[in-house]
This record gives sequence, structure tokens and C-alpha cells, in this order.
Amino acid sequence: MPAPRKYPDELRERAVRMVLDALDDDSTSQRGVFRRVGERLGVNPETLRGWVRQRQIDAGERPGTTTVETERIRELEQEVRELRRANSILRTASAFFASVPD
Repeated sequence: MPAPRKYPDELRERAVRMVLDALDDDSTSQRGVFRRVGERLGVNPETLRGWVRQRQIDAGERPGTTTVETERIRELEQEVRELRRANSILRTASAFFASVPD
């Protein structure tokens, strides 16, 4: 189960939109934009940078693993853990019944 989010989704969306708009409009550095928007909304600039980066990845503007792909990987890893556990139980049961005389 994922940890609860510290920031509401609405705040995340608004912050990302503000940064992207500022990057399109301003001639200021990226660092300045993240710092300024972060201070205005009470969000750490590095957290904000991560949100923007993930948005760009999801939009196909930057290489990386999308949110959908990350979730699918997480589900597949969980399934692999469950299957390995089931296989282990079956191997143990098989060895037990193979050693029991008729």
C-alpha cells in the first residue's frame, strides 16, 4: 500500500501548471522558477522539480518511465513475489509427500 500523499492532487496540478507557464513566459532560470513557485505555494523546490519532470515524462517530452508503466511494474513485481511464494510452498509440500511412505 503506498504511503499517503503529503500534498493534495489539486495543489500538485496547480504547482506544475504554474511552473510550466513560468518556464514558457519567463527568461529567468529554471532554478529561480522552481524556488519562486515553491515558496509561493509552500512546496520544496526539489519536490516541485520532481513533479514537473514526471509530468514531462508522462507527456512524452522527456525520456523515462511513465506513471502508468511504473504502476504496471509494481503490480508485476507483486505478482512475481506471490508466485515465488506459492512455488516455494508447492516445492515443500511435494518434498514432504515424496518422503512419506505408502
